[in-house]
Amino acid sequence: MNLTDEIYKRLAVLEPLSVEIHDETIRHASHAESAAANLILIIVSSHFSGKTRIMRHRDIYQLLGDLIPFRIHALSIQAFAPDEL
Repeated sequence: MNLTDEIYKRLAVLEPLSVEIHDETIRHASHAESAAANLILIIVSSHFSGKTRIMRHRDIYQLLGDLIPFRIHALSIQAFAPDEL
């Protein structure tokens, strides 16, 4: 399974309304330390309602943490509750 599909599959437990994954790896090729990906994740889920930014990031890292640093080198997270859009 490719990395993007793996991320979508894992994040499904959050029942997201939307998920965007932007691969920025090519922009970091000149100074990349590994072949792992540099990603931007934008996710909207009611699961995040009432949670702080740190709590949201912890939820996501709990789901994706084992992919770091081998498949994901850097992960930028933008996590929103539906009412924040």
